[in-house]
Amino acid sequence: MFPSSVAPLGQLNDIPLVVDLDGTLIKTDLLYESLFDALSRRHIEVFNRDLPSRLSRNGIKRHLLSFCDIDHGNLPYNENVLSIINAARGAGRKVYLATASDRFHAEKVADHLEVFDGVFASDEHQNLKGETKARALVEAFGDGGFDYIGNDTSDKAIWRHARRAYGVHMSASLARDLAASHPDHVAVQGKQSRWTALVSAMRPHQYAKNGLIFVPLLTAHQFNLEALFNAFLAFIAFSLCASGVYLLNDLLDIQADRAHPTKRKRPFASGQLPIAFGMAFIPLLTLAAFALAWCISFHFFLTLLIYYVVTNAYSFVIKRRMIIDVVTLACLYTLRVFAGAAAIDVSVSDWLFTFSLLIFTALALLKRYIELAGRLDRQLSDPSNRNYKVADLPVIMALAAAAGMNSVMVIALYVSSDTVAGLYTHPRLLWGLCPLFLYWIARAVMLAHRRLMDDDPIAFALKDNRSWGVGLAAVSLVLAAL
Repeated sequence: MFPSSVAPLGQLNDIPLVVDLDGTLIKTDLLYESLFDALSRRHIEVFNRDLPSRLSRNGIKRHLLSFCDIDHGNLPYNENVLSIINAARGAGRKVYLATASDRFHAEKVADHLEVFDGVFASDEHQNLKGETKARALVEAFGDGGFDYIGNDTSDKAIWRHARRAYGVHMSASLARDLAASHPDHVAVQGKQSRWTALVSAMRPHQYAKNGLIFVPLLTAHQFNLEALFNAFLAFIAFSLCASGVYLLNDLLDIQADRAHPTKRKRPFASGQLPIAFGMAFIPLLTLAAFALAWCISFHFFLTLLIYYVVTNAYSFVIKRRMIIDVVTLACLYTLRVFAGAAAIDVSVSDWLFTFSLLIFTALALLKRYIELAGRLDRQLSDPSNRNYKVADLPVIMALAAAAGMNSVMVIALYVSSDTVAGLYTHPRLLWGLCPLFLYWIARAVMLAHRRLMDDDPIAFALKDNRSWGVGLAAVSLVLAAL
């Protein structure tokens, strides 16, 4: 619990600076980091028979060490706190790390930064938090014999014994309490609101994908107000459910995201969104989604439930399975079409199902291609959270092109079938869909090959003027053929 050596105190400017870890030096919490990393890597083994005997907080911390592999060099460090540490060291002061995290994590952080003269941390016997940490620091440095940087209500017990208090990104109530006890305290605040970060983590820009729910309105020619209203409610329900899944998926992928050149900026990975704060909204969003789904219809509720179960299976297991992950993604996109049909009480034709499955398989493969191509260009190793290798690039591109071209073949077979004659007044106009989709798919393949497409082809299409042009032309042809 104590550092190996504690320097004797001299003048006031020699008083040591003691720094908290979770939420202070790093913009995250290592207990939650360990939990989600362990669940991501070895999700079943985490709940093995040894867990019940380790249900204390420090026992759980020790238990999780066996299953996680956190890169302490990639943690989101608080640059403002590092500046205070460096200034203290520049003035000749001793600096210590004091944390409720397990000693293993504390020493890894200390080894990485190389700025600490000693470490106070939890072990298998004691959780170094609140009053327990305060007693340890008073015993080591004396009452009022140290300055302390913290961020949480549990740190009030330490601040009471500190000469000077530093508060990092405090809540309004905690800031008032600290101002009352330490009028000369130093507030170290962050730049971004956690609410802004939460909205970003919910990925509202991805809601456009749920526009697939409206496809059955067009294909079944259901343009009445009741159908439009139900489809809109279905869109809201799917979006809420998807946001809950995005939050969970980002928590499971937090270590891999930090090693990614662009995903490292995501709210959880960058530390802009506290893990505990984001976690609370996963059940809230999910419950709201299913409550709304129940109000639409039982069939839609069941479809959303299937989507939720499969998506979580993807987050925990399937995304690490080669090709199975791609097929699952394609099925999840296609399931949105079925959800739209369930919301307005129509069936999905075999033609629409087959086309959707093929076109979304092509897009899922392009997504994998773009991710691997980015790693190749940056001379990075094979991804740790996907079962693909950079050497697979030519095969993935071939499969993507094949699936895309076959989706156009399905359109051609549909337009030439007897089914079309009974549904459309001018069915020959639908032949115009074939060159439109041929162009769009071939162009998408070329742009991905030239590294001119974002990680997500669908997100790219939503920002691409030519994709919008193709989409509007396709809808116009369908409406003109009615």
